[in-house]
Amino acid sequence: MDCKNCELKVRQFYCADCLRRHLRDFRRKIQHSATERDEQVAKAARALGTVEESRKRRAELAESQNRVEEVTVALAKLRKDNDKARERLRFLRESLATRRRNLSAARLIPVTAVDHLISRESQELSSLSDTLARARSGLVQELVEVFHVVEVGGRPPIGGKAGTKGEWTIGDLVLPVPGDIRRYPPDHINAVITHIIHFLGLLTFYLGIKLPFEVTWSGKKLGVGQPWIGAGRGTDHGGWARWSSKQPLHLSSVPSTTSNPTTSAPPISASMSESYVDAAESSQSSFTTAFAMLLYNVCYLAYTQSVDVPLSQAGDVLSNLWAVCCSGDLGRRSHETHPLLPPPTPPNFALDFAQLLQAMSAKPVHRQRAKMHRASTDGPRPVHKPQVIPEEEEGWDLVEDVDEGGFG
Repeated sequence: MDCKNCELKVRQFYCADCLRRHLRDFRRKIQHSATERDEQVAKAARALGTVEESRKRRAELAESQNRVEEVTVALAKLRKDNDKARERLRFLRESLATRRRNLSAARLIPVTAVDHLISRESQELSSLSDTLARARSGLVQELVEVFHVVEVGGRPPIGGKAGTKGEWTIGDLVLPVPGDIRRYPPDHINAVITHIIHFLGLLTFYLGIKLPFEVTWSGKKLGVGQPWIGAGRGTDHGGWARWSSKQPLHLSSVPSTTSNPTTSAPPISASMSESYVDAAESSQSSFTTAFAMLLYNVCYLAYTQSVDVPLSQAGDVLSNLWAVCCSGDLGRRSHETHPLLPPPTPPNFALDFAQLLQAMSAKPVHRQRAKMHRASTDGPRPVHKPQVIPEEEEGWDLVEDVDEGGFG
Protein backbone atom coordinates (compact mmCIF):
# COMPACT_ATOMS: atom_id res chain seq x y z
CA MET A 1 0.00 0.00 0.00
CA ASP A 2 1.10 3.59 -0.54
CA CYS A 3 1.87 6.09 2.24
CA LYS A 4 -0.32 9.10 2.13
CA ASN A 5 2.46 11.38 3.20
CA CYS A 6 5.45 10.23 1.10
CA GLU A 7 3.59 8.07 -1.37
CA LEU A 8 6.15 5.22 -1.03
CA LYS A 9 5.51 1.53 -1.14
CA VAL A 10 5.38 0.03 2.29
CA ARG A 11 4.84 -3.47 3.59
CA GLN A 12 1.31 -4.64 3.79
CA PHE A 13 -0.08 -5.52 7.16
CA TYR A 14 -2.40 -8.42 7.73
CA CYS A 15 -4.67 -9.25 10.50
CA ALA A 16 -4.29 -12.39 12.56
CA ASP A 17 -7.07 -14.23 10.76
CA CYS A 18 -5.55 -13.53 7.39
CA LEU A 19 -2.19 -14.73 8.58
CA ARG A 20 -3.60 -17.95 9.95
CA ARG A 21 -5.46 -18.54 6.71
CA HIS A 22 -2.40 -17.87 4.65
CA LEU A 23 -0.26 -20.14 6.82
CA ARG A 24 -2.81 -22.92 6.57
CA ASP A 25 -2.90 -22.66 2.77
CA PHE A 26 0.87 -22.55 2.63
CA ARG A 27 1.20 -25.64 4.80
CA ARG A 28 -1.34 -27.47 2.65
CA LYS A 29 0.60 -26.61 -0.47
CA ILE A 30 3.90 -27.63 1.14
CA GLN A 31 2.46 -30.91 2.36
CA HIS A 32 1.21 -31.71 -1.13
CA SER A 33 4.60 -30.86 -2.66
CA ALA A 34 6.46 -32.91 -0.02
CA THR A 35 4.29 -35.92 -0.83
CA GLU A 36 5.07 -35.59 -4.51
CA ARG A 37 8.73 -35.05 -3.68
CA ASP A 38 8.89 -38.20 -1.57
CA GLU A 39 7.21 -40.13 -4.38
CA GLN A 40 9.77 -38.82 -6.89
CA VAL A 41 12.66 -39.58 -4.55
CA ALA A 42 11.36 -43.10 -4.04
CA LYS A 43 10.99 -43.59 -7.81
CA ALA A 44 14.55 -42.29 -8.39
CA ALA A 45 15.91 -44.56 -5.67
CA ARG A 46 14.18 -47.56 -7.22
CA ALA A 47 15.55 -46.59 -10.67
CA LEU A 48 19.06 -46.11 -9.30
CA GLY A 49 18.91 -49.46 -7.55
CA THR A 50 18.09 -51.12 -10.86
CA VAL A 51 21.00 -49.29 -12.57
CA GLU A 52 23.44 -50.27 -9.79
CA GLU A 53 22.46 -53.90 -10.13
CA SER A 54 22.95 -53.68 -13.90
CA ARG A 55 26.37 -52.11 -13.45
CA LYS A 56 27.40 -54.82 -11.01
CA ARG A 57 26.25 -57.50 -13.41
CA ARG A 58 28.17 -55.87 -16.29
CA ALA A 59 31.32 -55.58 -14.14
CA GLU A 60 31.06 -59.21 -13.12
CA LEU A 61 30.57 -60.17 -16.76
CA ALA A 62 33.62 -58.17 -17.88
CA GLU A 63 35.74 -59.74 -15.13
CA SER A 64 34.57 -63.19 -16.18
CA GLN A 65 35.44 -62.43 -19.79
CA ASN A 66 38.96 -61.28 -18.79
CA ARG A 67 39.47 -64.46 -16.82
CA VAL A 68 38.28 -66.53 -19.75
CA GLU A 69 40.74 -64.71 -22.05
CA GLU A 70 43.61 -65.29 -19.61
CA VAL A 71 42.73 -68.95 -19.36
CA THR A 72 42.55 -69.16 -23.16
CA VAL A 73 46.02 -67.57 -23.57
CA ALA A 74 47.48 -69.85 -20.90
CA LEU A 75 45.89 -72.85 -22.56
CA ALA A 76 47.35 -71.87 -25.96
CA LYS A 77 50.81 -71.46 -24.41
CA LEU A 78 50.48 -74.78 -22.63
CA ARG A 79 49.48 -76.45 -25.89
CA LYS A 80 52.48 -74.89 -27.65
CA ASP A 81 54.82 -76.09 -24.90
CA ASN A 82 53.26 -79.53 -25.10
CA ASP A 83 53.82 -79.59 -28.86
CA LYS A 84 57.47 -78.64 -28.36
CA ALA A 85 57.86 -81.30 -25.70
CA ARG A 86 56.27 -83.89 -27.99
CA GLU A 87 58.57 -82.84 -30.85
CA ARG A 88 61.64 -83.07 -28.63
CA LEU A 89 60.49 -86.42 -27.29
CA ARG A 90 60.01 -87.66 -30.83
CA PHE A 91 63.50 -86.43 -31.81
CA LEU A 92 65.05 -88.09 -28.75
CA ARG A 93 63.27 -91.33 -29.54
CA GLU A 94 64.51 -91.20 -33.13
CA SER A 95 68.05 -90.41 -31.97
CA LEU A 96 67.92 -93.23 -29.45
CA ALA A 97 66.65 -95.63 -32.11
CA THR A 98 69.42 -94.51 -34.48
CA ARG A 99 72.06 -95.01 -31.81
CA ARG A 100 70.71 -98.42 -31.00
CA ARG A 101 70.85 -99.40 -34.67
CA ASN A 102 74.40 -98.04 -34.97
CA LEU A 103 75.41 -99.88 -31.81
CA SER A 104 73.89 -103.10 -33.09
CA ALA A 105 75.65 -102.62 -36.44
CA ALA A 106 78.93 -101.88 -34.66
CA ARG A 107 78.60 -105.04 -32.61
CA LEU A 108 78.18 -107.01 -35.80
CA ILE A 109 81.36 -105.45 -37.33
CA PRO A 110 84.56 -107.34 -36.44
CA VAL A 111 87.32 -105.59 -34.51
CA THR A 112 89.64 -105.80 -37.48
CA ALA A 113 87.14 -103.89 -39.60
CA VAL A 114 86.95 -101.11 -36.97
CA ASP A 115 90.74 -100.90 -36.83
CA HIS A 116 90.76 -100.74 -40.62
CA LEU A 117 88.30 -97.85 -40.61
CA ILE A 118 90.33 -95.97 -37.97
CA SER A 119 93.52 -96.60 -39.91
CA ARG A 120 91.94 -95.38 -43.12
CA GLU A 121 90.65 -92.20 -41.46
CA SER A 122 94.06 -91.59 -39.93
CA GLN A 123 95.70 -92.04 -43.32
CA GLU A 124 93.26 -89.61 -44.90
CA LEU A 125 93.92 -87.07 -42.13
CA SER A 126 97.67 -87.50 -42.55
CA SER A 127 97.32 -87.12 -46.31
CA LEU A 128 95.30 -83.94 -45.82
CA SER A 129 97.95 -82.60 -43.43
CA ASP A 130 100.67 -83.36 -46.00
CA THR A 131 98.66 -81.60 -48.69
CA LEU A 132 98.22 -78.53 -46.50
CA ALA A 133 101.92 -78.55 -45.62
CA ARG A 134 102.89 -78.70 -49.32
CA ALA A 135 100.47 -75.90 -50.15
CA ARG A 136 101.84 -73.76 -47.33
CA SER A 137 105.41 -74.53 -48.37
CA GLY A 138 104.65 -73.42 -51.92
CA LEU A 139 103.15 -70.16 -50.72
CA VAL A 140 106.12 -69.53 -48.45
CA GLN A 141 108.61 -70.12 -51.26
CA GLU A 142 106.75 -67.63 -53.45
CA LEU A 143 106.73 -65.19 -50.54
CA VAL A 144 110.52 -65.50 -50.17
CA GLU A 145 110.96 -64.83 -53.89
CA VAL A 146 108.64 -61.82 -53.82
CA PHE A 147 110.44 -60.19 -50.88
CA HIS A 148 113.82 -61.37 -52.24
CA VAL A 149 115.22 -62.64 -48.93
CA VAL A 150 118.82 -63.61 -49.77
CA GLU A 151 122.29 -63.65 -48.25
CA VAL A 152 124.88 -61.60 -50.15
CA GLY A 153 128.64 -61.84 -49.73
CA GLY A 154 130.26 -64.26 -47.33
CA ARG A 155 132.25 -67.40 -48.14
CA PRO A 156 131.56 -71.06 -47.36
CA PRO A 157 134.28 -73.13 -45.60
CA ILE A 158 136.85 -74.32 -48.14
CA GLY A 159 139.94 -76.46 -47.56
CA GLY A 160 139.61 -76.50 -43.80
CA LYS A 161 139.31 -72.73 -43.61
CA ALA A 162 136.35 -71.33 -41.74
CA GLY A 163 133.76 -69.56 -43.82
CA THR A 164 132.56 -66.01 -43.33
CA LYS A 165 129.06 -64.70 -42.94
CA GLY A 166 127.40 -62.54 -45.51
CA GLU A 167 124.78 -59.84 -45.14
CA TRP A 168 121.13 -60.79 -45.30
CA THR A 169 118.87 -58.53 -47.34
CA ILE A 170 115.14 -58.22 -47.87
CA GLY A 171 113.95 -56.22 -50.83
CA ASP A 172 117.63 -55.46 -51.59
CA LEU A 173 117.95 -53.69 -48.22
CA VAL A 174 120.46 -54.85 -45.63
CA LEU A 175 119.21 -55.61 -42.13
CA PRO A 176 122.16 -55.04 -39.77
CA VAL A 177 122.63 -56.97 -36.59
CA PRO A 178 121.38 -55.04 -33.50
CA GLY A 179 124.87 -53.81 -32.62
CA ASP A 180 125.25 -52.12 -36.03
CA ILE A 181 121.84 -50.42 -36.25
CA ARG A 182 123.33 -47.08 -35.15
CA ARG A 183 125.58 -47.09 -38.24
CA TYR A 184 122.60 -46.88 -40.61
CA PRO A 185 120.27 -43.92 -41.19
CA PRO A 186 116.82 -44.28 -39.62
CA ASP A 187 115.03 -44.25 -43.00
CA HIS A 188 116.96 -47.34 -44.03
CA ILE A 189 116.16 -49.16 -40.78
CA ASN A 190 112.48 -48.18 -40.98
CA ALA A 191 112.22 -49.48 -44.53
CA VAL A 192 113.82 -52.81 -43.63
CA ILE A 193 111.63 -53.23 -40.55
CA THR A 194 108.52 -52.45 -42.60
CA HIS A 195 109.49 -55.16 -45.11
CA ILE A 196 110.06 -57.62 -42.27
CA ILE A 197 106.70 -56.79 -40.67
CA HIS A 198 104.86 -57.41 -43.95
CA PHE A 199 106.87 -60.57 -44.63
CA LEU A 200 106.26 -61.90 -41.12
CA GLY A 201 102.56 -61.05 -41.27
CA LEU A 202 102.04 -62.95 -44.54
CA LEU A 203 104.22 -65.84 -43.36
CA THR A 204 102.22 -66.33 -40.16
CA PHE A 205 98.97 -65.99 -42.13
CA TYR A 206 100.02 -68.76 -44.52
CA LEU A 207 101.22 -71.00 -41.69
CA GLY A 208 98.29 -70.28 -39.35
CA ILE A 209 100.51 -69.19 -36.46
CA LYS A 210 99.59 -66.66 -33.75
CA LEU A 211 102.59 -64.68 -32.52
CA PRO A 212 103.05 -63.47 -28.92
CA PHE A 213 103.45 -59.78 -29.85
CA GLU A 214 100.97 -58.05 -32.16
CA VAL A 215 101.85 -55.22 -34.57
CA THR A 216 99.49 -52.28 -35.06
CA TRP A 217 99.76 -49.17 -37.21
CA SER A 218 99.19 -45.57 -36.20
CA GLY A 219 96.96 -45.09 -39.26
CA LYS A 220 94.55 -47.81 -38.01
CA LYS A 221 95.10 -49.70 -41.29
CA LEU A 222 97.72 -52.20 -42.41
CA GLY A 223 100.81 -50.39 -43.66
CA VAL A 224 99.38 -46.90 -42.96
CA GLY A 225 101.39 -44.77 -40.55
CA GLN A 226 104.07 -46.09 -38.24
CA PRO A 227 104.23 -49.59 -36.70
CA TRP A 228 103.81 -50.22 -32.96
CA ILE A 229 104.13 -53.57 -31.20
CA GLY A 230 102.84 -54.98 -27.93
CA ALA A 231 101.91 -58.26 -26.26
CA GLY A 232 98.66 -59.99 -27.12
CA ARG A 233 96.77 -62.54 -25.08
CA GLY A 234 98.59 -65.65 -23.96
CA THR A 235 100.14 -67.55 -21.11
CA ASP A 236 102.59 -65.95 -18.70
CA HIS A 237 105.32 -68.47 -19.56
CA GLY A 238 108.30 -66.67 -21.02
CA GLY A 239 107.55 -63.39 -19.21
CA TRP A 240 106.26 -61.62 -22.33
CA ALA A 241 102.53 -61.28 -21.58
CA ARG A 242 102.98 -58.37 -19.16
CA TRP A 243 104.45 -56.17 -21.93
CA SER A 244 100.99 -55.18 -23.16
CA SER A 245 101.76 -51.48 -23.72
CA LYS A 246 102.57 -50.64 -27.35
CA GLN A 247 106.18 -49.76 -28.17
CA PRO A 248 107.35 -47.85 -31.30
CA LEU A 249 108.84 -50.21 -33.87
CA HIS A 250 110.32 -47.37 -35.90
CA LEU A 251 113.13 -44.83 -35.68
CA SER A 252 112.97 -41.06 -35.85
CA SER A 253 114.59 -39.45 -38.86
CA VAL A 254 115.24 -36.17 -36.98
CA PRO A 255 119.00 -35.66 -36.42
CA SER A 256 120.41 -34.65 -33.05
CA THR A 257 120.68 -31.00 -32.01
CA THR A 258 122.20 -31.55 -28.57
CA SER A 259 125.77 -30.60 -29.47
CA ASN A 260 127.70 -27.86 -27.68
CA PRO A 261 126.16 -24.47 -28.64
CA THR A 262 129.60 -22.78 -28.52
CA THR A 263 130.91 -24.95 -31.37
CA SER A 264 129.53 -25.36 -34.84
CA ALA A 265 128.01 -28.77 -35.56
CA PRO A 266 129.49 -30.77 -38.45
CA PRO A 267 127.42 -31.08 -41.63
CA ILE A 268 125.04 -34.02 -41.76
CA SER A 269 126.52 -35.25 -45.00
CA ALA A 270 129.97 -35.41 -43.40
CA SER A 271 129.01 -37.44 -40.34
CA MET A 272 125.88 -39.39 -41.11
CA SER A 273 126.72 -42.19 -38.70
CA GLU A 274 127.30 -39.68 -35.88
CA SER A 275 124.22 -37.52 -36.46
CA TYR A 276 121.82 -40.26 -35.42
CA VAL A 277 123.39 -41.10 -32.06
CA ASP A 278 121.68 -38.52 -29.82
CA ALA A 279 117.95 -38.91 -28.99
CA ALA A 280 115.81 -39.16 -25.89
CA GLU A 281 116.72 -42.05 -23.60
CA SER A 282 113.10 -43.12 -23.26
CA SER A 283 112.69 -43.29 -27.04
CA GLN A 284 115.84 -45.41 -27.39
CA SER A 285 114.68 -47.74 -24.66
CA SER A 286 111.24 -48.00 -26.28
CA PHE A 287 112.69 -48.91 -29.67
CA THR A 288 115.04 -51.41 -28.06
CA THR A 289 112.07 -53.07 -26.34
CA ALA A 290 110.05 -53.06 -29.56
CA PHE A 291 112.89 -54.59 -31.56
CA ALA A 292 113.33 -57.25 -28.88
CA MET A 293 109.62 -58.05 -29.26
CA LEU A 294 110.12 -58.51 -33.00
CA LEU A 295 113.08 -60.84 -32.39
CA TYR A 296 111.01 -62.82 -29.87
CA ASN A 297 108.26 -63.25 -32.47
CA VAL A 298 110.73 -64.63 -35.00
CA CYS A 299 112.23 -67.02 -32.44
CA TYR A 300 108.80 -68.30 -31.46
CA LEU A 301 107.83 -68.76 -35.12
CA ALA A 302 111.01 -70.78 -35.62
CA TYR A 303 110.08 -72.92 -32.61
CA THR A 304 106.66 -73.73 -34.06
CA GLN A 305 108.32 -74.99 -37.25
CA SER A 306 110.86 -77.17 -35.39
CA VAL A 307 113.79 -74.75 -35.87
CA ASP A 308 115.99 -74.20 -32.82
CA VAL A 309 117.27 -70.62 -32.44
CA PRO A 310 119.64 -70.08 -29.48
CA LEU A 311 119.84 -66.74 -27.71
CA SER A 312 123.18 -65.95 -29.33
CA GLN A 313 121.58 -66.11 -32.81
CA ALA A 314 118.30 -64.34 -31.99
CA GLY A 315 119.53 -61.12 -33.63
CA ASP A 316 119.95 -62.74 -37.07
CA VAL A 317 116.35 -62.02 -38.04
CA LEU A 318 116.50 -62.70 -41.79
CA SER A 319 118.75 -65.71 -41.30
CA ASN A 320 116.27 -67.16 -38.81
CA LEU A 321 113.35 -66.46 -41.15
CA TRP A 322 115.24 -68.18 -43.96
CA ALA A 323 115.77 -71.20 -41.72
CA VAL A 324 112.04 -71.25 -40.99
CA CYS A 325 111.16 -71.14 -44.68
CA CYS A 326 113.57 -74.02 -45.37
CA SER A 327 112.39 -76.20 -42.45
CA GLY A 328 111.44 -79.78 -43.25
CA ASP A 329 108.42 -79.47 -40.90
CA LEU A 330 107.22 -76.24 -42.48
CA GLY A 331 103.42 -75.92 -42.32
CA ARG A 332 102.77 -79.14 -40.36
CA ARG A 333 101.92 -77.48 -37.04
CA SER A 334 99.47 -74.62 -36.73
CA HIS A 335 97.18 -72.79 -34.33
CA GLU A 336 94.32 -73.00 -36.84
CA THR A 337 94.47 -76.53 -38.30
CA HIS A 338 95.17 -80.04 -37.02
CA PRO A 339 97.42 -80.78 -35.21
CA LEU A 340 96.66 -77.75 -33.05
CA LEU A 341 99.45 -75.88 -31.31
CA PRO A 342 99.04 -74.68 -27.70
CA PRO A 343 98.56 -70.92 -27.29
CA PRO A 344 101.74 -68.83 -27.17
CA THR A 345 103.95 -69.67 -25.49
CA PRO A 346 104.08 -73.28 -24.19
CA PRO A 347 106.38 -74.28 -21.29
CA ASN A 348 108.78 -76.16 -23.58
CA PHE A 349 109.61 -72.90 -25.41
CA ALA A 350 112.76 -72.09 -23.45
CA LEU A 351 113.48 -68.50 -24.56
CA ASP A 352 112.60 -65.91 -21.91
CA PHE A 353 111.76 -62.41 -23.08
CA ALA A 354 113.57 -60.80 -20.14
CA GLN A 355 116.81 -62.54 -21.16
CA LEU A 356 116.40 -61.42 -24.77
CA LEU A 357 115.67 -57.84 -23.69
CA GLN A 358 118.70 -57.88 -21.38
CA ALA A 359 120.88 -59.05 -24.26
CA MET A 360 119.44 -56.30 -26.47
CA SER A 361 120.21 -53.73 -23.76
CA ALA A 362 123.84 -54.83 -23.36
CA LYS A 363 126.20 -51.87 -23.74
CA PRO A 364 129.02 -52.44 -26.27
CA VAL A 365 131.73 -50.59 -24.33
CA HIS A 366 134.62 -51.44 -26.62
CA ARG A 367 132.89 -50.06 -29.70
CA GLN A 368 131.75 -46.91 -27.97
CA ARG A 369 135.24 -46.14 -26.70
CA ALA A 370 136.79 -46.80 -30.11
CA LYS A 371 134.19 -44.58 -31.75
CA MET A 372 134.83 -41.74 -29.29
CA HIS A 373 138.59 -42.07 -29.82
CA ARG A 374 138.24 -41.93 -33.61
CA ALA A 375 135.90 -38.94 -33.33
CA SER A 376 138.39 -37.03 -31.17
CA THR A 377 141.48 -37.79 -33.30
CA ASP A 378 140.30 -38.11 -36.88
CA GLY A 379 137.46 -35.61 -36.93
CA PRO A 380 134.22 -36.26 -38.86
CA ARG A 381 134.09 -39.57 -40.69
CA PRO A 382 132.65 -40.09 -44.18
CA VAL A 383 129.25 -41.61 -44.78
CA HIS A 384 129.14 -45.43 -44.67
CA LYS A 385 126.94 -47.03 -47.26
CA PRO A 386 124.93 -49.96 -45.86
CA GLN A 387 125.91 -52.25 -48.74
CA VAL A 388 129.65 -52.10 -48.03
CA ILE A 389 129.77 -52.21 -44.23
CA PRO A 390 132.09 -55.07 -43.23
CA GLU A 391 131.27 -57.29 -40.28
CA GLU A 392 133.59 -56.42 -37.42
CA GLU A 393 133.46 -59.66 -35.45
CA GLU A 394 131.66 -62.94 -35.13
CA GLY A 395 128.31 -63.00 -33.39
CA TRP A 396 126.18 -59.88 -32.99
CA ASP A 397 126.38 -56.80 -30.85
CA LEU A 398 123.12 -55.54 -29.35
CA VAL A 399 121.64 -52.05 -29.25
CA GLU A 400 122.23 -50.29 -25.96
CA ASP A 401 119.60 -48.57 -23.86
CA VAL A 402 121.34 -45.19 -23.71
CA ASP A 403 120.64 -42.24 -25.97
CA GLU A 404 121.88 -43.34 -29.41
CA GLY A 405 120.62 -40.99 -32.05
CA GLY A 406 117.54 -41.16 -34.14
CA PHE A 407 115.93 -43.98 -32.18
CA GLY A 408 112.60 -42.17 -31.82
